[in-house]
Amino acid sequence: MKCTVLRVDAFTTSAGQGNPAGVVLAGDNYTTEEMQKIAKRVGFNETVFVCSSETADVKLRYFTPGHETPLCGHATIGAIFALFNATGDQVLQIETGAGILPIVYEEKSQRITMKQAEPKFIGFKGDQAALCRSLGIVPSDLHPDLPIQYGNTGSWTLIVPVVDATILDEMKPIQKDFPAILKEMPRSSIHPFAILDEQAGIFTARHFSSPFSGTTEDSVTGTASGVMGAYALNHIYRHEESKEITVFQGKHVQMEGVVLVYVVKDGQGVHKVKISGTACLNEEFEVEIT
Repeated sequence: MKCTVLRVDAFTTSAGQGNPAGVVLAGDNYTTEEMQKIAKRVGFNETVFVCSSETADVKLRYFTPGHETPLCGHATIGAIFALFNATGDQVLQIETGAGILPIVYEEKSQRITMKQAEPKFIGFKGDQAALCRSLGIVPSDLHPDLPIQYGNTGSWTLIVPVVDATILDEMKPIQKDFPAILKEMPRSSIHPFAILDEQAGIFTARHFSSPFSGTTEDSVTGTASGVMGAYALNHIYRHEESKEITVFQGKHVQMEGVVLVYVVKDGQGVHKVKISGTACLNEEFEVEIT
């Protein structure tokens, strides 16, 4: 069986940069097992299957090479770009494993904005020294005033603040050690970040995949950037009701991109998170599965 896949590079306007997503427009043609096989053959951090929905305009299913995941920011950006590029502005609802989420596509700017699920956080109570060893750094490299926390706006990641961007450059992750260290969330990814300009809201980050996913490092991560924005409003911009931050990522894998994140607190203190980015079509190819 052959499957046509579009490679869409998200969070960039330059082919070969940003984060590549495999996009399968005919998702209804494949079973869950076949989707997983296709994602493994494609080999990107995520492949998204566009399916019909009974409750929204479209249903998106996301697969790493190793497993299905509820939500993926860059794959959503890629799928919406592939569906609606040059067809006018669009406002629609997408069904995902993290719920039904609104999407806006602006044709003129080719910018896609998606709401993420309500942020959730869990404290990290594991061994910080072991966590540092698994990243190739030392405990003094951790930011002294900011907590390490698991965060989720669609999928779980461990948010690890470090003192400056040079620490990110030094990281050499040992993925096989992650599950034993991440006792609360063994299948979580790890998302270390540094503040470049606190007043301007400019950050940089890396994103290390769970060993269960079959990939190593994600170049530019939308969902992790979104929950990082909510984290920043909780711990860095505590006295502000809303904040827009800019996250640069990908230089360590030579695929740079940028995510805009907008977070606002409602009257009950609940965060609403949106991420925004551009995309471009890279290529179309076929994979074969048996």
